[in-house]
Amino acid sequence: MMAEEHTDLEAQISKDIHCKEIDLVNRDPKNINEDIVKVDFEDVIAEPVGTYSFDGVWKVSYTTFTVSKYWCYRLLSTLLGVPLALLWGFLFACISFCHIWAVVPCIKSYLIEIQCISHIYSLCIRTFCNPLFAALGQVCSSIKVMLRKEV
Repeated sequence: MMAEEHTDLEAQISKDIHCKEIDLVNRDPKNINEDIVKVDFEDVIAEPVGTYSFDGVWKVSYTTFTVSKYWCYRLLSTLLGVPLALLWGFLFACISFCHIWAVVPCIKSYLIEIQCISHIYSLCIRTFCNPLFAALGQVCSSIKVMLRKEV
């Protein structure tokens, strides 16, 4: 029983992580294009009261807008979708590479160096400034301020 569970676990681990199931119904599960790209006929074209075109023209305009937007998007995504996906994949791979191999090591190196400098700085403050401010505090401790109300 234990050996079977171990084999099943190994099979799940060895499964290729790049082959995940794609949702073909909900293609924007994180709603990143909720308000930006959703443009309908009514959002672009509107006739105010008193300046209406013929009803047939309005219906044909609506149909033309909707169908041309639909097919133009389909054509552009067919022609440019894969090359742009390749470009964006390459770009984000480069950004990830730079972040992993350059940015994080530089930040870690800076934090190590600044830690050394902060020790030196705090030593200088404790050596020079603390006695100075303690002496100034002693000098100023005998100062008394009195407020009088003159009538």
